[in-house]
Amino acid sequence: MTGPAETSQPRLAAGCRWSEASGAERVLLFPEGAIRLQGTGRQILELSDGQRTVQQIVEELLKVYGSADPEQIRREVGNFLETLHRKRIVDY
Repeated sequence: MTGPAETSQPRLAAGCRWSEASGAERVLLFPEGAIRLQGTGRQILELSDGQRTVQQIVEELLKVYGSADPEQIRREVGNFLETLHRKRIVDY
């Protein structure tokens, strides 16, 4: 599975938005349903604001998970974003 280029600027696709519900859990609403996101997936999508590049998202995650392998984080971010792109939740 190929993911986005390091210079891509991922963002939520049209029709997708965060719910306004309060609490620690956030729900991403999209035309076909909803996804409850926690942990790293939530962090990736919150950083996917259309301004940051994939490389900048990886760098932000490395600040949190400093002992992790940068290439593994890059692959996992790319795979996650590509999966959501195929479901029309993320554009880049």
